[in-house]
Amino acid sequence: MIVKNGEPDMVACLDSVRGLAGEMIVVDTGSTDRTREIASEYGAEVNLFDFTAVDFAGARNCAIGRARGEWILMLDADETLAPGGAAGIETLAAEGLNAGYFLERVNRSSETEKPFTDYVVRLFPNRPGIRYRGRVHETVDASILAARGKLIRTGIRIDHRFRADAETRRRKNRWYVEILKEEIAADPADDSRLDFLAAEYHQLEMFTEATEVAEKIARVRPNDARAHLFVGVYHLLYRPDLRRARADFERALALRPGYQEAQSFLKSVEEKERGSEP
Repeated sequence: MIVKNGEPDMVACLDSVRGLAGEMIVVDTGSTDRTREIASEYGAEVNLFDFTAVDFAGARNCAIGRARGEWILMLDADETLAPGGAAGIETLAAEGLNAGYFLERVNRSSETEKPFTDYVVRLFPNRPGIRYRGRVHETVDASILAARGKLIRTGIRIDHRFRADAETRRRKNRWYVEILKEEIAADPADDSRLDFLAAEYHQLEMFTEATEVAEKIARVRPNDARAHLFVGVYHLLYRPDLRRARADFERALALRPGYQEAQSFLKSVEEKERGSEP
């Protein structure tokens, strides 16, 4: 795990894997609280990482590079492995497949806000070629595939409780936008960064900018049905252009016949078109 000032969460996180992990490796990116002391009390190996230049992939890869076990389970300090997850992980590790596993992550910002779920690859073999990429929104998926591995979804759950208020989240969004722009400028050929940039703009409700990035994604991935679906949604809902939205959804269906989401949105376009007729 990588962490900074994780004192409020460290005990719950480390307790959740106490019976599973053969070793615990913590990379600290500049804590000023008791994070390192707590990790040491749990027997974790604690390493310091210079985070002057923001690089989350670099910090995660530092942790991986210290690992001696055959499998990596990556958690953040504000995440816990749900009960029953350890047994599932042990079963998957015993199978020994060349695969990265998606874990179901349940995200809660407070008791009053509705939780939402996403899936993240957090369990994978400890192999030299498998490393994270991206200074922010770092992912390990591409390197697993490059190593001829598979990506498999599981029902293993991790619970994520984050404390950021709305304004703090917006500041983080704006910070990430600038870093993503730097990454894109440094490596224009890596179009994976565009997906995250569109998402950051969307969360900031900067829909014009999000639409422009979605349009670029569709241009650089002309045969990606999902890319055409996403840009169609922007042309339908956020920067309305029914003609372009129709073309986007039709292109998505041509690439993926029977694509239910595209069919549904195309019906919405047709309803809007009928509603606009004199």
